[in-house]
Amino acid sequence: MRMAIAVSASAVVACFSGIADIAAAPPNFLVITCDNLGYGDLPSYNPKSTIKTPNLDRLASQGARLTSFYTASPTCTVSRACLLTGRIPQRHGLVDQLAGVAGNYGVGLRHSEFLIPQVLKKAPTPYATGCFGKWNIGFAKGSRPTERGFDEFIGHASGNMDYYHHNYREKHDLYDGTTALHREGEYSTDIFADAAIDFFQRKSKAEQPWFCYLPFNAPHFPTAGNKRPGEPNIWQAPDWAFKAIGLSPDETDPKKRYDAVVFALDKGIGRVMDALDATGQGSKTFVFFYSDNGAFRLNRKGLDVGINDPLRSGGVTCWEGGLRVPAMARWPGNIKAGSVINEPFWSPDLMIACAKLSGAGLPKDVVFDGKDPLPLLTEGAKSRHETFYFNYRSHAALRKGDWKIVREKPNRPWQLFNLAIDMVEAENLAAKFPGRVRELADVFNAWGEGF
Repeated sequence: MRMAIAVSASAVVACFSGIADIAAAPPNFLVITCDNLGYGDLPSYNPKSTIKTPNLDRLASQGARLTSFYTASPTCTVSRACLLTGRIPQRHGLVDQLAGVAGNYGVGLRHSEFLIPQVLKKAPTPYATGCFGKWNIGFAKGSRPTERGFDEFIGHASGNMDYYHHNYREKHDLYDGTTALHREGEYSTDIFADAAIDFFQRKSKAEQPWFCYLPFNAPHFPTAGNKRPGEPNIWQAPDWAFKAIGLSPDETDPKKRYDAVVFALDKGIGRVMDALDATGQGSKTFVFFYSDNGAFRLNRKGLDVGINDPLRSGGVTCWEGGLRVPAMARWPGNIKAGSVINEPFWSPDLMIACAKLSGAGLPKDVVFDGKDPLPLLTEGAKSRHETFYFNYRSHAALRKGDWKIVREKPNRPWQLFNLAIDMVEAENLAAKFPGRVRELADVFNAWGEGF
């Protein structure tokens, strides 16, 4: 069974009926990711959430709220590589989180992989490209954003950094291109939002199509190894964010502090969207927002406070809470405002969307795991995916239609769930439907034979 196909330039053009018109005036792309935000953190997904996110609520009302969108891996490094390559980990080779300074500053994603900005550089009208935020897929020579298709980069190499001091462990970790950038005391969410705004304001005036990748590091949990001696390991947000939601900056409750971090993130996204619309480019820009993976639920006191309700478990697992993430898409005049799309698709699909909307071709000798999401987003079409394959460390899963198998270790039996009636993954139906388990397990094994 073939699970993915190499996509040619002619196939890219043929599959989208409006490509001729769009190629004459290709849209901009704004891809916003956040770090470890839970499915149930946003009120638009979970009415019981205590977090205030007026700007993300507004984004949902202006476009589509996606309720079955999957990240292709439940961890930061790997999920970002999947987004940028349009390929799952077993194809692009970066299958685990980069660890420590050596890992984050190593090669990371192999240099032979082709990234979205490199595709857009080869479009009939070449794109200006910028990345502002968390990179986390390698920062050795040849691995850095400005060496992989991005014209501009302001951000950090690592998987997490201090929000104000901008260090990862003992190393300063904020860069402009490949040069260290020192902006001590400035909140990282604001640094990245401001950089993105400056980028697309300049490029919009130049009347050049642009691709802006805005991977916020918020709301990643605080890391003790990033703190100064004697400094508490607490969630970091600006004083104004605490005050705006009725809290003191001296608040000690970790969940309430987390709420302030997400509120500050929401404010940054709102500023970005307001600035985009002020340029007059809002109607010409395809905007996609999602969390890189689910909130972590590892029972670490004061750290695992994000919520994936009603989904099971969280980051670094192949339960729904690790893989199904909040996501929204806005493209005025094309994606219906206020719509809710429950069809399943995933992050590698964005490579295909960017290629099609820009009129760019894709390498003929590369297997892509993404499929065209545009009919799903703009026409209410069904998902083009028959199956979704997930394999991270000892965890594994496969979704086919409404059915999903999950196992936590290779030597454990598959569990079976019907997501249409049990998105919580509460009732294991494996004993009741052994034939269905065998069917999905065979598909899972067929995926594995293709790598």
